Amino acid sequence: MKIHIFESADQSGLEAARESARIINEAIAVNGTARIVLSTGASQFEFLEHVVKMDIAWEKVEMFHLDEYIGLPVEHPASFRKYLKERFLQHVNIGTFWLVDGEGDTNEVLDHLNREISKAPVDLALIGIGENAHIAFNDPPADFEDERPFKVVDLSDTCKMQQVGEGWFATMEDVPKQAISMSVQQILKSRNIISVVPRQSKARAIQDTLKNEVDVNTPATIMKTHANWSLYLDKQSSSLIYAWC
Repeated sequence: MKIHIFESADQSGLEAARESARIINEAIAVNGTARIVLSTGASQFEFLEHVVKMDIAWEKVEMFHLDEYIGLPVEHPASFRKYLKERFLQHVNIGTFWLVDGEGDTNEVLDHLNREISKAPVDLALIGIGENAHIAFNDPPADFEDERPFKVVDLSDTCKMQQVGEGWFATMEDVPKQAISMSVQQILKSRNIISVVPRQSKARAIQDTLKNEVDVNTPATIMKTHANWSLYLDKQSSSLIYAWC
């Protein structure tokens, strides 16, 4: 585990983008292609703004989408497909991309995604950490053993509150009850994991992740078992670390 702390969310996002570009370019140099996973949400704004400007042969990159709400129209402001189209796909000449279709037949969507992502290892996964320490939509208590790459999950009230708090939905009742999410085991299979986690709202989750033992009730703790996990914080999100160090 490597922890990087910067003064601002913008600087943290920039440095994470630089390291991501290094990993992607190295994979392309070795294999001719690179496979990546992208997460969404407010915490990824700065990172995505910078990474699309990096010197990367995007036409040699295959991108997978981490999760999506079931039944949410792609036109909805909270749609993660809409998010990635506007903040990433419109800015790079990506080779291949696989978005999670929350409006399609769920079983068919899962079969398709699981087949495609299992074809080769993922070189880099960008994995955010939620306010309840969830990774993807694996809310506590998370299933650390499920081997399915993508699956259907129920969203906790804490997770729904975060979505409302970030402005994606007006009320908790508006947040879908379920989502298609990458599993914990699939995340851990990635060769490299980078977590960009800025802002004060994530400070408690970061403290719990670093302080607690690996525990299903703090899902992000499982990433401490990964050999190549890097955590990019800003001054705010790291503010509670020193309370227990």
